[in-house]
Amino acid sequence: MSNQRDIIAQSASFRPERADWLRLRTLIFQRWMASFGQLAALVVATRYYGMQLPLGLCFLAVGLAIIANLLSIFLFPQNKRLSETEAMLTLLFDLAQLCFLLFLTGGLTNPFALLVLAPVTVSASALALRSTLIIGAMAAGFVTLIGLFNVPLRLADGRIFQIPGLFTFGFWLSLLIGIAFLGLYSRRVATEMRSMSDALLATQMALAREQKLTDLGGVVAAAAHELGTPLATIKLISSEMIDELADHPDLAEDARLIREQANRCRDILRSMGKAGKDDLLLRQAPLATVLQEAAEPHMARGIEVIFSMAGSGPPPVVLRRPELIHGLRNLVQNAVDFARSKVWVDAQFTPEHITLRIIDDGEGFPAQVLGRIGDPFVRSRRDEQDLDRRPEYEGMGLGLFIAKTLLERTGAELSFANAADPFLSPEERPARSGAIVEVTWQAADIVAETAGGLGENQLFDQ
Repeated sequence: MSNQRDIIAQSASFRPERADWLRLRTLIFQRWMASFGQLAALVVATRYYGMQLPLGLCFLAVGLAIIANLLSIFLFPQNKRLSETEAMLTLLFDLAQLCFLLFLTGGLTNPFALLVLAPVTVSASALALRSTLIIGAMAAGFVTLIGLFNVPLRLADGRIFQIPGLFTFGFWLSLLIGIAFLGLYSRRVATEMRSMSDALLATQMALAREQKLTDLGGVVAAAAHELGTPLATIKLISSEMIDELADHPDLAEDARLIREQANRCRDILRSMGKAGKDDLLLRQAPLATVLQEAAEPHMARGIEVIFSMAGSGPPPVVLRRPELIHGLRNLVQNAVDFARSKVWVDAQFTPEHITLRIIDDGEGFPAQVLGRIGDPFVRSRRDEQDLDRRPEYEGMGLGLFIAKTLLERTGAELSFANAADPFLSPEERPARSGAIVEVTWQAADIVAETAGGLGENQLFDQ
């Protein structure tokens, strides 16, 4: 459990703040495009359509955007990333500049008023909720103001360009709905993408940690094997020295100390790992052994973990991959966390398939999140009983997401269900009444090839 929280904390430390993902150069480029588009629209409206516009003020509005871009280019480096406040102020400036230009060119009778949605969409995608609400509220306020107060458009003959009031109201209302809808939609999509990115980062870190632990076990095994011979030699020579130094008690005592320390080194190495180099036995193991290894960290937490094996033929020998160990360990941890007293780990195997079911006797998955289990950062409301039982539990669904992602990398298919109807009374509930996680593999995906023997152990890469 602490390992999972460490991974979450470490992955969070690698993530920049949300606004720090937004580069100033991106907004500068966007502003250049807007400025050239505004200039082109002014030229086309006056030269080809003969519309009478306050060109002095219009060019002043466009010039403000150009000056802001030039200042940004000369004052800040190209790789400048904006803070939350800087990004919000930059987008507010763009919004105010656009609305000022719309005020000078007919307000909501100008079809380019639709571009008011752009700063809101950028904010919803890249900034925090508070900044997005501020920019959205300002956009709605500006749209309302330019709808009520604006410099009307005049055609070439001096007539004021007018549209029906109902159309103006409809355009105003559609802009307000667009601000709310696009802001909400963009933020929801961006939030899900960020959540998935964060969860995948945590998954990669979990896999890297498991791989390091596996490699460390191999290194320890190699050290135990390689040091066994010199330690045995030291022990033999020290024993002979003790016999030969019977007449010299001080030297004999030193020889005994050497032998004791050699025995101590042997015991330490023996406790740290089994003999071997890059031991091929570490790369594959019987299915029951792999299940025991995955569950071992959670078998001393007061919950009984019961294993069962059933199938045709001898139990399979599977590839002992880090993804497999860590994924199964997370599933067992989740079952132990929510079990009352027992967890069942049932394995069934045939020559074609291997199926694993992990069942607990707890309350099962919450009905409101059952369909979303396996997605990252799925939260559910926790009652006081759950808080007392799991005060450290974050409730984000990240552990199940990591387990699902890692196991799917081994070719597994996962399904989640509840073993019993949650509305049954305690007396009516069966023993296996909690959550069920079923993991199914094609045997060819994880079963090790053992027909030709393991082969010779290989030295570790230097």
